[in-house]
This record gives sequence, C-alpha cells and structure tokens, in this order.
Amino acid sequence: QVQLVESGGGLVQAGGSLSLSCAASGRTFNKYAMGWFRQAPGKERECVAAISGGGTEIYYSDSVKGRFTVSRDNDKNTVFLQMNSLKPEDTAVYYCATDSSQFLSSTSRLARGYEYWGQGTQVTVSS
Repeated sequence: QVQLVESGGGLVQAGGSLSLSCAASGRTFNKYAMGWFRQAPGKERECVAAISGGGTEIYYSDSVKGRFTVSRDNDKNTVFLQMNSLKPEDTAVYYCATDSSQFLSSTSRLARGYEYWGQGTQVTVSS
C-alpha cells in the first residue's frame, strides 16, 4: 500500500520561508514522478511543482517559479519543497502526490495525472 506523509507546514510571515517534506512508502520511489499541489478555500487544486523519478525533469507553475524549489532524495524516499519569499496568496493546504510514470508529461500539472495523495499540510502566510 502506497503511503505519502507530508510535514513541515505552519504559519509564517510574508517574506519568510518554509520547507515541506513528503515521505513515501509502498513502492519503488525512484520509478515515479512526484508532484506538489496546493488548494486554497474555494479554489481548484493547483500543481505548483513536479519532479521526475530521477530528478532531472522539473516543472514549476508561474506563480511560484523563482521562489520555490522542488527536490528529492531517492535514498530516503522523500521529496521536498523549499518555499522562499512566501506571500499571503501562497496560503493553502499543500499535498504531495505520486504520478503513475517516471517522467513528466502534459498531465503532470493536472491532479488527474496522479495516483496517490498525502493527507496535506496547512501553510498559512500572514501579511
């Protein structure tokens, strides 16, 4: 059974930083791309970053490009999201998810492209 457990969310002032982690178990980690999504109240779930199984392909949404960094440690079955220069509009529940493929594709930025999801972690950025 695949399990994804996010950690690292919290409350931070605008301009601050947070680092999220997602620990995976239940499948061969490096064979699957991973994505980070977020969902704010009343809004659709948005992919903010994705990384291929080997870590060589990376996607960022325009809203976070230059501020967020996604990475993975395949030896530790963990994917990370470093968030810098946080803004109030970054406030959301952040989820990690595992793709059905090792490589990024046109569906990697869509929630329907992912098989398994974590429970989410709240990130709140105060102004």
